[in-house]
Amino acid sequence: MSGPGPSAYDLVIRGERVCTTAGVQPREVAIIAGVIEAVVPLGQDLTSDTVIDLAADEVLLPGLVDTHVHVNEPGRADWEGFDTATRAAARGGVTTLIDMPLNSVPATVDVAALAEKVAATEGKRHVDVGFWGGAVPGNTGGLRALHDAGVFGFKCFLLHSGVEEFAPLDPEELEQDLRELATFDALMIVHAEDSRAIDRAPHAEGDQYERFLRSRPRGAENLAIAEVIERARWTGARVHILHLSSSDALPMIASARREGVQVTAETCPHYLTLSAEDILAGNTAFKCCPPIREASNRELLWRGLQDGVIDCIVTDHSPCTPDLKGLDTGDFGTAWGGIASLQVSLPVVWTEARARGIALEQVVEWMAARPAALAGLRTKGAIAVGYAADLSIFAPDESFVVRAAELEHRNPITPYDQRTLSGVVRRTFLTGAEIDFDRPAGALLWRGKA
Repeated sequence: MSGPGPSAYDLVIRGERVCTTAGVQPREVAIIAGVIEAVVPLGQDLTSDTVIDLAADEVLLPGLVDTHVHVNEPGRADWEGFDTATRAAARGGVTTLIDMPLNSVPATVDVAALAEKVAATEGKRHVDVGFWGGAVPGNTGGLRALHDAGVFGFKCFLLHSGVEEFAPLDPEELEQDLRELATFDALMIVHAEDSRAIDRAPHAEGDQYERFLRSRPRGAENLAIAEVIERARWTGARVHILHLSSSDALPMIASARREGVQVTAETCPHYLTLSAEDILAGNTAFKCCPPIREASNRELLWRGLQDGVIDCIVTDHSPCTPDLKGLDTGDFGTAWGGIASLQVSLPVVWTEARARGIALEQVVEWMAARPAALAGLRTKGAIAVGYAADLSIFAPDESFVVRAAELEHRNPITPYDQRTLSGVVRRTFLTGAEIDFDRPAGALLWRGKA
């Protein structure tokens, strides 16, 4: 099946291990104009002026899709920005990210704010970038305009978001917005923790992680998820539970799906790999909301993934400056809650998955194909004919030590610092071209067009 001449394709990548929709197979992948044109058995000798032969220890993967990233620009670019965030993504094999509507200023809650967000990306996109809109009190009437402008859906909080410019919805406001979104089949993604339960929980002050954990009880998450499910049931709207940390909620989600409620869920690398018992006093790099819970809970989240109740794994990359993270005080009550992990998400998850006997192709399904499906990205997240040639070359057996100061994201803070991980991303390709960090080439992505 070789082509007619030396330039039949722009690029051919071939090797014994290519992660296709049929599993890891010996394949040749041919690319024309940034799109995968052919995927054939190894030995067909597809022709191109540029051929890459995978090394024996390498696997060709589809570019990962991370639908939960807080880039924070404009307005809080000292926390993170599009240049640093997309560099980190590319180094980690993430070729598509969708930016959250907070913690930028202004928050992406109307079309004018979206325009400011788009302008802030110019000349800084090393990977493809799309956007979520925000649902806050008072903007129900503007949600359709944001949808028509191309956001992938809408995020809301059910308790204080941590920033004043992104106010939470109460249950009645949530239902009102869901009724509106149902009229044009838009997706609502929800930070589901119940504010009343958290108001009644112990305060989180001090350097003891156990006290912080008690301040964000499972019950707060469980109550909020139950509320979201019922409002989705009543309205017929599509909803997605963000950063699921409470394994208690898994039976509720499974039951709702069986009953026809349109609810999906994600979890994050930190909930799958870290445990409350191992967090040292004052180590606020581990603070996030909802919190990292016990090891027993972690194992049930892995079971939820394997059972298909949890759909995907995304980072919730939410960095901040060292002073806001409270590294000097170690006070979990005042430190900003957010985990920075965008560059290392694949090796973090792969290290834990392989220890549980989970195949690499399953990890890729959770971190590429499923997030792409969530956002309706029809040509992302798989190595298949007609898909974008977003790819990475990954060495799953090579290990390395995470050094926070060497990561690309803006501030050198991550709970994975000094952790030994398996899996190194050696090269990353965007639409068939190896990423050149001196020439940002990422595209803007819009709902229904990618």
